[in-house]
Parts: sequence; C-alpha cells; structure tokens
Amino acid sequence: MRLHVGCAMWTHRSWQGRLLPHPLPAQDRLRHYAGWCDAVEGNTTFYATPARETVVSWAEQTGPDFRFVVKLPKVVTHERRLTDVDQPMRAFLDAIEPLGSRAYALWVQLPGSFGPDDVPTLARFLRRLPAAHRPAVEVRDPAFFTDPRATRLLETALAETGAEWIPFDTTAFFTEPPTSDAERDAWTKKPRMPPRTVALTARPIVRYLGRDDPARTVEGWRRWVDVTAEWLREGRSPTVFIHTPDNADAPTLARRFHDEVRARVPQLAPLPEPIPVEPTTLF
Repeated sequence: MRLHVGCAMWTHRSWQGRLLPHPLPAQDRLRHYAGWCDAVEGNTTFYATPARETVVSWAEQTGPDFRFVVKLPKVVTHERRLTDVDQPMRAFLDAIEPLGSRAYALWVQLPGSFGPDDVPTLARFLRRLPAAHRPAVEVRDPAFFTDPRATRLLETALAETGAEWIPFDTTAFFTEPPTSDAERDAWTKKPRMPPRTVALTARPIVRYLGRDDPARTVEGWRRWVDVTAEWLREGRSPTVFIHTPDNADAPTLARRFHDEVRARVPQLAPLPEPIPVEPTTLF
C-alpha cells in the first residue's frame, strides 16, 4: 500500500540551507529532494525535451519506486494540439527512456481552449501511445466539469485507453483574495477549476494548490485526506502533489499530508527520512 507525495519541482531557492544543503551541486539536488518526497512533477519537460544524459542523471539520483509524472512538451499539447506529433513524441519518449518505471505517467496537460469537440483528437492520440506508458490527462475547459455530457465523453475516451484524469484543485486558493506577492501572481495565472474527486484507474493523480499560509493550506486539503484514505482502502495507489504560490514549505507540507493520511490508514508505508542538512562551516 503506497501513497506517493511530491511537489512541482525538486529544487527551490527558499529550500537551500533549510531543507536541502547549500551549496549543492546540480547533480545532487534531486537525490536530496527524494529524501523528502517520493514523487515530483516533471514541469520542465513542457518547455523543452531534456537531453538523454540529463535523464540518466535523474534516474541515478532516485530509487526504483520514485515517481516522475512527466509533462508532454508544449509543442505536442499546445502548439500542435496532439496532431502531427509523431516526431516530437518519438524524441520525447526516447529522452525519458532511462527513467524506466520511474516515468510513472505521461502528463497530458491540455490548454483551456481544448474542449469537448476535441475529445476525438485526444482519443486518437491516446490510442497511439506505446502500451508501456501510462497517460494521465489534465483538462481546463470548464465544460468537462459542469456539463455531464462532456464529462461522460471525456471519461469514455480515457477509459478506453486506461488513462487517468488529473484534477488540479485550486478551490482552496481562490476562497479569499491574495495576501502576498506570490499569491497575487498565482491569482492571475492559475485556472479556476471545479473540484473533482473521481478516480478512473487504480493510480489516481491529484494536484492541489493551497495558500502561502500553511494553516490555510492544511485546512483546504481536508477533503483530499478523506478521498485519498478511501482510495487506499479500495486498493488504489494515489500520487498527490502539494503546491503553494511560493512553494517555500511545499516539501514539509507534502510530508504532513502523507502523515495525515497515514493516521487514517495506519498500514500505509512511511516516507523515507530526509538526508540531514549539514551545518555550514568556514573550513
């Protein structure tokens, strides 16, 4: 029984010297992050397909049970909208091949303009993916959440290929106006998606956005503690990513979420212990 938790990145300036050693060579940052969390969102792959040598380093820094949810390049999802993408997809799948089973899911994040009429295109794309890869789709057109016909249409397309639907829960963030620079920035950029707590597969993935105040973040995730505990009792293996606008405490919050679920489901395996941050010395 496993619940994996993680963040949107594996390095952040505010973590340096506090959660992770500083200075820390680039080739060691993921290894130290993996002492805090056992999953990570692969957001960087959205902007550029990484060099294969870089991905080899990612694999070397993580254990075989670590989970990468790797986002497809924007040329595939946003620029070409899943059409005529054989070449960039081949390059991408070749690049991430060294991750092996660590490449837990291919994250197909679609733009808000990708609506119900585009579902046949998504279905064709998913059917062409190699069977070795598990797709997980994030949609941002509100119709998929509010129109039952659109919901069924998408769920059917996903079910046919064993794909999961990734909810990005921003409801807690948008309950009150922003109170920090990071929150004000997120207020203009993050999508306002209706909540969704339905799992389609045995491996649900959740993205949750809280606030910069840890207490408000914890208050807002109560529903996910309940849902995640129930998924585990059903035999599912969920992955939950904890975001805040500044992400300053994201690793500690992710571990707290895991602890709260484990209090409900005591047989849940514990997280690894973080690598100690050695004190800075002059010599």
